[in-house]
Amino acid sequence: MSKLAIVAALEREVRPLVKRWHVTEKNHAGRRFHFFEKEDVVLVCGGIGPEAARRAAEAVIALYAPAMVFSAGFAGALGPSLKVGQVVQPRRVINAGDGSSVNLDHGDGILITFGSVASPTQKAKLRDSFGAQAVDMEAAAVARAAEARGVVFGMVKAISDDFDFIFPSMEDFVDSDGKFLEARFALFVAIRPWLWAKVFQLERNSKRASVALCDWLRKLNVNQTVGSTDVHGLEAVDRR
Repeated sequence: MSKLAIVAALEREVRPLVKRWHVTEKNHAGRRFHFFEKEDVVLVCGGIGPEAARRAAEAVIALYAPAMVFSAGFAGALGPSLKVGQVVQPRRVINAGDGSSVNLDHGDGILITFGSVASPTQKAKLRDSFGAQAVDMEAAAVARAAEARGVVFGMVKAISDDFDFIFPSMEDFVDSDGKFLEARFALFVAIRPWLWAKVFQLERNSKRASVALCDWLRKLNVNQTVGSTDVHGLEAVDRR
């Protein structure tokens, strides 16, 4: 049993945090998961997208029976006020697909979970439709899995792309398990030099967001967080 479970999408988001943690493999519902363990905390990287996040959340709840499940990872800014490297803890997460939402008793602002990488135009529509400040692809699914099993839910996100950042197309490089196909993407980019600058910027942004996110998580007081469901001293911070 673990007091706190953290669900991320990709290991690259949390690598500075878990690089010295114990790693174990376990099966759940016919799928194999890698779990990173340290004391009372377990972390699983479920993959990109809501289905992958849901499966990972269900697995870590079933196998570790945590008192609280955190959705941690990257998010995109929906306006100019949030910049790459800022860490935010939204008070509410909304599923853009069906409009359902989960409210927390701490944090500030709204995170919207969207089913694909959002373009600047889509970001503007999400902001205007839902009043959200940031967008991700997993938090609402983790929240729903936790709620269905009576587990306390929390979330923290690091901004990895500014409002007007245009991503290279990613959908063709994510498999059915939510795994990012890095080799295929690298080959795709290698023969398209007009994408190189954008991909290099994406890599820099991701590293900055990862460092900020992991700094935040290292300071997380597990006993206080799980015991009170209130994260003391962990409001939005800027690690740029």
